[in-house]
Amino acid sequence: MDRRSFVKATSALSLTSALPAFAQTPPSMGVAASRVFNPQSGDWRSFEIVHRVELLKPMGATKVWVPIPVVEDGYQRNLVTKWTLSSGTAERMSDPNYGAGLLAVDLDGKEAKPVIEMTTQLQTQSRSIDLSKRGDAMISAADAAKWTAATASMPTDGIVLQKALEATKGKTTEIDKVRALYDWTIANTYRNVDTRGCGVGDVKAALETANFGGKCADINAIFVAMARSLGIPARDVYGVRIAPSVFGYKELGAGSANITKAQHCRAEVFLTGFGWVPMDPADVTKVQRLETADWVKSTQHPIVAPVNKALFGAWEGNWLAYNVAHDVALPGAKGPKLPFLMYPQAETSDGRLDPYDPDNFKYTITTKEIKA
Repeated sequence: MDRRSFVKATSALSLTSALPAFAQTPPSMGVAASRVFNPQSGDWRSFEIVHRVELLKPMGATKVWVPIPVVEDGYQRNLVTKWTLSSGTAERMSDPNYGAGLLAVDLDGKEAKPVIEMTTQLQTQSRSIDLSKRGDAMISAADAAKWTAATASMPTDGIVLQKALEATKGKTTEIDKVRALYDWTIANTYRNVDTRGCGVGDVKAALETANFGGKCADINAIFVAMARSLGIPARDVYGVRIAPSVFGYKELGAGSANITKAQHCRAEVFLTGFGWVPMDPADVTKVQRLETADWVKSTQHPIVAPVNKALFGAWEGNWLAYNVAHDVALPGAKGPKLPFLMYPQAETSDGRLDPYDPDNFKYTITTKEIKA
C-alpha cells in the first residue's frame, strides 16, 4: 500500500466563504420551454467540502475510511485536506492499483461516539472538448491495457461484447462507435428511482436479465464496459455534486449545502487525437426521468436535447471527482472489496456498516463555495 503522509499546511489563498445560491428557483419546466445546457471551460471556482463521521455504535476494533479527492486532470485542483479526530489514529493512504485517496482511521473502541471531521479545499472548472478539432493525443500501451481491462463488475466479453457489437454495427471510426454506444445506453437504460445509492454497477447481471434500470454507477458502467469490450479505453470517475447547475437544471446539481446523498459518477473515454473526453449518459437518463413532471422518453425533447448533446464531450464544473478506482480493497478491512469508492465506509466487530444509510452510520457531507 502506497502511503502518503498528511501535509499539515494551510492554503496560500486568502479566502472568504459564501454559500451557493441553492434556493434559486429554476426556470419554467413547461413542455414547450427551451433550455440551455452548454458547459465550457473557463473560470475556476473554489469550494470547501466537509466530511463528518460520527459512529453511534462503535463495536470493538472500529475502522473508518473516507474518500479523499485525488483526481487532477485539468478540471480540478486539490488544494489541501486536513482532519481532526476525537480519538484514535488516522493516515492518508492510496489504493495501489488506481491511486484512489482515502483517510484510513482506527478508532478508540472505548469512546462512546467517536467523531471524524475531514475538510478539503479544492477548485473546479467545467470541461468541454471540441470534437471537430483533432489533436495529437495518444495513450500509452500500458494505459490502454489498464483502461480496457475487465473488472469484477464490468466484464468485457460474453454478453457485454455482444451488445457492444450490436450497438456499433456499421460504425467504423472510434468516435462513431463511442457515439453509438452513448446513444444505445441512453435509449436502452433508464433511471430507476428505487435503486439504492448510486447502484452497484453489475454490468453482466444487468445485461443478462435485461434489467436496464438503475442509477449512475449502473448506467455509466454499462457504457464504460461496452467501450472497453471494443478495445476503446474508458473509465468511471467517482465523485459528488457540490453546487447547483448554473443552467437551472435541478437534477444536475446539488440541491442544498448538505450533499450527503449527492454522490454521482461520470464517465470518460479516451479518443485518439482528443485525449480523455468527458461523457455522462446516466445524467441524460436522469433528466429524462426527473427534470419534468412527466417521464420524457425522447432525447429530442427541448429539456433533454441540450443535455444529451452537451454530455457527449462536456461536464459542468459543479462536481468533485474523488477517483477512478474499481475493485477497491480497503486497507485493514475484513469485508470484501468495493466495486468503487464514493461513500464513507466503516467496519465494527459486527461487520461493515451500510454506506447508503448515513442517518444510522452516521455521516454528513457539506459544501461551501469560497469567494475570493
